[in-house]
Amino acid sequence: MTAESVEHRRPRWPVPPQDGYTVDDLFTLPDLPPHTELIDGSLVFVSPQRRFRYLVIDLLCNGLRNSLPPEFSVEREMTVLLDDRNGPEPDISVVRADAVTGMDQTSFRAKDVLLAVEVVSPESESRDRTTKPYKYAAAGIPSFWRVERGGTNGGPVVHVYELEPRTKAYVHTGLHRDVLKVDQPCAIGIDLSALGRQ
Repeated sequence: MTAESVEHRRPRWPVPPQDGYTVDDLFTLPDLPPHTELIDGSLVFVSPQRRFRYLVIDLLCNGLRNSLPPEFSVEREMTVLLDDRNGPEPDISVVRADAVTGMDQTSFRAKDVLLAVEVVSPESESRDRTTKPYKYAAAGIPSFWRVERGGTNGGPVVHVYELEPRTKAYVHTGLHRDVLKVDQPCAIGIDLSALGRQ
């Protein structure tokens, strides 16, 4: 095997500009893997998802769609534009329905997002617990849910946070194991124990 053929098989990673990438780059760079995020001007590639994460996202999406009135839209894995250097992709977002522009839409602006949900994976643990909530709060997203695996049966545990407008920081308002009941962005009830019956 020649050195040239080995070199040819290596992936060609994009070389970041000196000041980092912008959200414009996120949508124009060729051949980025699906679900690539932009955090502080750096591209973040996600690892293959686990079944727990997939099932939790399905459960919450269905529960939200059944709970929310038509003026809201539940979006799965869509980029949220926080600023020029940050375009994370929450696992689930609840947005204003009037912010939905059509089937070719690739992102939403932070001002249109009412709830961001992150389901924690081993590779995303730090981002989902610290980096992303901090950035969502600074961008003014009113509600944030962090979902982790826990409890006696390994089911989902949902940490609910609400934005404190004066400090632009989230305040922990509840922890839900079997049933998720909240009143923001409106009255929502989801049977979390249904995941154990999958």
